[in-house]
Amino acid sequence: MTAHKLSLLVAAERWALEQPFVISRGVKTEADVVVATVGDGTTMGRGEAVPYARYGESVVGVVCELEAFGECVPSHATLNKIMKPGAARNALDCALWDFAAKKSHRSVNSMIGRAGASDNSLNPRQTAFTLSLGTADEMANAAERVPHHACLKLKLGGDGDDARMAAVRYARPDAELIGDANEAWTNTNIEALLSAAASANIAVIEQPLPAEHDAILADITRPVPICADESAHTTDDLVRLVGRYDAVNIKLDKTGGLTEALRMLSAAEELGFDVMIGCMVATSLAMAPAFLLAQHARWVDLDGPLLLANDRPHGLVISDGVIAPPSRELWG
Repeated sequence: MTAHKLSLLVAAERWALEQPFVISRGVKTEADVVVATVGDGTTMGRGEAVPYARYGESVVGVVCELEAFGECVPSHATLNKIMKPGAARNALDCALWDFAAKKSHRSVNSMIGRAGASDNSLNPRQTAFTLSLGTADEMANAAERVPHHACLKLKLGGDGDDARMAAVRYARPDAELIGDANEAWTNTNIEALLSAAASANIAVIEQPLPAEHDAILADITRPVPICADESAHTTDDLVRLVGRYDAVNIKLDKTGGLTEALRMLSAAEELGFDVMIGCMVATSLAMAPAFLLAQHARWVDLDGPLLLANDRPHGLVISDGVIAPPSRELWG
């Protein structure tokens, strides 16, 4: 990419959710995001990221990390060398990709170097739709209210998850179901809950155990594929996950942007992992770069905009759970 003298604007934004979003760690009613905008006076590029407290991040911290660059915005070539993985690098990395695309009048998809990628090669993808953690009856009722979504992600919480999975399966015998435990299972209940997941025909279970306690996954029977989320941040994590997990969830806020996510995608494929492309709760601006990765994923979980009361202008068009490629006005 050609070097340009760039300015950087950083903004913290808050987006209300349509309804409270519940996982094993707590309840969200708003999505707090950070938007980085880079420009040279004639062209601007944007990137959006979500600071995540689970990884020691905050909105204030991410904003300060980005604003510390002042008028010395790093080049795309040096970004991954001087910034650690995480939300701050993600926002700036995606903004630089967007800027480069607009400046060169090319799509990011045609620039990333994946086989077959071109301006016109993006295909619609089915996304999972997330059901908040609740009682078995509450989650079954929620599943029945979205019959147009062919794939559902169940937020799980440990005790009672066997009943939750069975109830949702009974309510939606037609749907592909993903279970996301968010590290809430333990070494004493995981085998029983995996058996319950198999009985409910769950397609995959995300991160059943805390990341620091996942070594036992190599020593137990896995009747349902297990996907690493909190255990898998960047390419460097993948080798140690072989034998413990069957799939990895790649999220831009963990990898620190599209650049590292592309590297991680290639490495995961080479190691034989299935891939899920996931997201934090955010607007379509955060989903658009991940949509490029979703072209190569077994599972796609980019429903963040569907959980918001309102999305930003030129947001992704999602119809019956199927995401259309992002518009040029949105990103990339």
